Amino acid sequence: MKEYLTEEHLTGFDNYKYSCKDTGVLSIYVMHPFWNWVVQYCPKSIAPNLLTFSGFLFTVAAYLIFTVLDYSYYASDPDHPEVDPLPKWTFTVAAIFLFLAYTLDGIDGKQARRTGTSGPLGELFDHGLDSYTAGLIPSAIYSIFGRGPTYSIVPFRMFFTMWNVLMNFYLSHFEKYNTGVLFLPWGYDFSMWGTIITFFITGIFGSDMWHFRIGSFNAGNIFEMLLYVSSLISNVPVVMYNIYLSYKNKTGHMRPFSEAVRPLVSVGLFFLVTLVWVLYSPCNIVEKDARALFFLMGTIFSNISCRLIVAQMSHTRCEIFNCLLIPTSVVVGIAVVTRLQTLELFLTYALCVVATLTHLHYGTSVVRQMCKHFKVNCFTLKDRTD
Repeated sequence: MKEYLTEEHLTGFDNYKYSCKDTGVLSIYVMHPFWNWVVQYCPKSIAPNLLTFSGFLFTVAAYLIFTVLDYSYYASDPDHPEVDPLPKWTFTVAAIFLFLAYTLDGIDGKQARRTGTSGPLGELFDHGLDSYTAGLIPSAIYSIFGRGPTYSIVPFRMFFTMWNVLMNFYLSHFEKYNTGVLFLPWGYDFSMWGTIITFFITGIFGSDMWHFRIGSFNAGNIFEMLLYVSSLISNVPVVMYNIYLSYKNKTGHMRPFSEAVRPLVSVGLFFLVTLVWVLYSPCNIVEKDARALFFLMGTIFSNISCRLIVAQMSHTRCEIFNCLLIPTSVVVGIAVVTRLQTLELFLTYALCVVATLTHLHYGTSVVRQMCKHFKVNCFTLKDRTD
């Protein structure tokens, strides 16, 4: 185990106080009453982090179903009749798994308050795993529509759609880094329910139901446009406005501009590196193996996000450069310079392994270090009974 957290981080966590605002209509009037009802049936001997991790595993399971059965996103593409379509049960199971993941993510905090175990470890654990699911869920959704241009969007456009989803997640924590308050975006609950319902309906009627066009738009275009419109209306302007108010009313951390935008450097550089890669890749990596690229993007993004979450919760200076950008830039540089397609694919898969192991090591080490510091267990409660 490496101690990634400094004494400054740990001192910040000691003084941390949870500050969150949820003004979403669906969240307040529907989901919280439902979660309050569900959590009553959860034994008090179950640790909140175990609920969080179980929910994450359901999301991973849904992602793995499509990874195994539809690795290249061709199953729902009518332009590739040689590939068997996905069985309807896969979409139904994905809908159930995502509903369970969403529910467990909703009740973990309530379970923590019921058991008197609320603390910074639970919040960090929760949001850290959420940062990983931010990349897994849209990748799973892509299997509903397939990758063909007739009724969906090509992988190159999906690349930007993925980044749109990832950045919307990141901006919420960038906002808290500057304001000190986590404003839960309205779009989260609507997007989760939209995703669950979409999978459920597809499980009933099959992916063929999405093979339609409205004028020059197909089903994939419509979903793509909804994501961009949601970002531009319900998230980005709200984030900027909340940060502006924190400076105007002097309620935030009042960082100078260079420090306020510091969290955007790593994620911005990562976007530029991946953009150069998809534009100049000798084997056209986004077409050749979109799943590997998207998984790699989600993994490194999660590592960048986790380090931001650590900084904003401990009220410390955010890292300006992520270590995983070095091997990623090296791989892209070698691929672009050598123009060797086989070498590029090999390096891509190797980078996926390196990035995953690095991120898992970072996450487990941070969790173990916090458990040691706060003298708690991650997945069990001390001296608890039903």
